[in-house]
Amino acid sequence: QVRLVESGGGLVQAGASLRLSCAASGRTFSINVIGWFRQAPGKAREFVAAINWSGGRTGYADSVKGRFTISRDNAKSTVALQMNTLKPEDTAVYYCAASTRVSTSTWDQDFRYEYWGQGTQVTVSS
Repeated sequence: QVRLVESGGGLVQAGASLRLSCAASGRTFSINVIGWFRQAPGKAREFVAAINWSGGRTGYADSVKGRFTISRDNAKSTVALQMNTLKPEDTAVYYCAASTRVSTSTWDQDFRYEYWGQGTQVTVSS
């Protein structure tokens, strides 16, 4: 089993930055990919970014490309999501998720992730 705990959410104004962190524990050696997803009220959960746990390859949704950066610290078993130039449409609950087998070609599909954190709220005011 893998346990994930997110932190770093909050309320900010448009244009500000936030840094989310996802701490993994348990069988972290089995993790292949860590992804970030978000869900706004009344909307489906959507892919934000992902990182390959061992190689560090990254991928982003078009809506956040150039503004968000995902990174990992294997020694600390954490993955961070640096979010810059935040927009009101970035408001959502952000979840980190871990997969033991997803490939980079399908890592934007949430059903391929076995483990999920509890989520952290990000609210961006205009």
